[in-house]
Amino acid sequence: MDEDKVYKIIELVGSSPNNWEEAVQAAVAQASKSLRDLRVVEVVKLDARINDGLIAAYRAKVKLSFKYQKE
Repeated sequence: MDEDKVYKIIELVGSSPNNWEEAVQAAVAQASKSLRDLRVVEVVKLDARINDGLIAAYRAKVKLSFKYQKE
């Protein structure tokens, strides 16, 4: 099997006080600090945390794929 065509997928939850787009970006930015060759982000679920009747945090559950590399 050609290793260049093997990808790993992980799930993360990003959070932002401002909007869902920033929540997705937060997850991608954090993952990019320790993972190489990120390829695709798929938004699986959007939700928000509520505090005193107001949205306190926007959350995005995402799946991230990156190229699998043998150690």
